[in-house]
Amino acid sequence: MLLHIVARGKIGRGPEAELVDRYLKRISWPVKSTELPDTGGRMPPIEPGTVRILLDEKGRQLPSMAFAEMLGRWRDDGRREARFLIGAADGHDDEQRADADLLLAFGAATWPHLMARAMLAEQLWRATSILANHPYHREG
Repeated sequence: MLLHIVARGKIGRGPEAELVDRYLKRISWPVKSTELPDTGGRMPPIEPGTVRILLDEKGRQLPSMAFAEMLGRWRDDGRREARFLIGAADGHDDEQRADADLLLAFGAATWPHLMARAMLAEQLWRATSILANHPYHREG
């Protein structure tokens, strides 16, 4: 299953970009990252079998194990792509939220989109490591 991050805004070459790259390179699953301008731009076409996850401050807060289990279920159900959408400063509109399969939050705080991208990359690495029975993750 392809893990596809579609993010509004350019990450540039700063420390956040290095952190995102560091985690994405560790993931053994196929990974793709697409950047769009803050407004406009063309969203990559959504193929059948794609699950859409919006990062949203009002979304579900999932422990790492539950997030990994969800990814594993999607993979095992034959989903071709898990597309993670990170909005610009104003987040996502109501139509995007309604079309999403999951609204996901990294806590109750509002995070800058660059940090949200880094946290998502880390959680994707952690989830795929959990699914591979890597001994790094410690629950509890």
